[in-house]
Amino acid sequence: MVIQVVTLFPEMMVQVFENSILKRAQDKGLVELRAIALRDFGVGPHRTTDDYPFGGGVGMLLRPDVVVPAVEWAAMHHAVPPKIIATSAQGTTFTQDLANQWAQLDHLIIVAGHYEGLDQRAITVLGAQEVSIGDFVVTGGELPAMIMVDAVVRLLPGVLGAESAALDDSFSHGAEGLLEGPQYTRPATYRCLAVPPVLLSGDHQKILEYKRQMRVTTTRERRPDLLNNQPNKF
Repeated sequence: MVIQVVTLFPEMMVQVFENSILKRAQDKGLVELRAIALRDFGVGPHRTTDDYPFGGGVGMLLRPDVVVPAVEWAAMHHAVPPKIIATSAQGTTFTQDLANQWAQLDHLIIVAGHYEGLDQRAITVLGAQEVSIGDFVVTGGELPAMIMVDAVVRLLPGVLGAESAALDDSFSHGAEGLLEGPQYTRPATYRCLAVPPVLLSGDHQKILEYKRQMRVTTTRERRPDLLNNQPNKF
């Protein structure tokens, strides 16, 4: 899989791409991650990438005649047409299901919006899907892009080692779409707090039942909306 991020700040992406699981995934040849410098496609002697919005308003917008050529250049260097994403506070919410869908692709391009975002014509011409990481606003699309890349790459076969490693994550189908429950490691007792005895029992069936019960309890306390989506199941 090839994932490219078109950004004003490629050095931010490289720092993430060259560390931890993302680096190991690339070293194994499981994914190719690239940061495309939007400034290289800027117009005029100063490589301008943004301008004031028509109709007034605060902030600046990334120009379509900069964004579109950058994405088209990135797309032409891979044989498979890409799925194109634009980070946007106005976009649909990024979910584990979306991450799973994107992990099936051969080529993904994420445009990291900046300032007040992208000129709408860039989104239209590229056929980009606008995606948000939540109901809040950050200063640029680089951090959302990093989150999306990480969420997708960890789902690729071989990245986490054990093929089932991601199945029980919060929101995953293996966890029935629930949040993950509390987890414990050594020492068995810490500051008078003991690990639940069932986890030390060695009874595999009881441990599975306990973990499912904790997933339901945690989800009911913190994200009851997830239970409301499947009212007859819990």
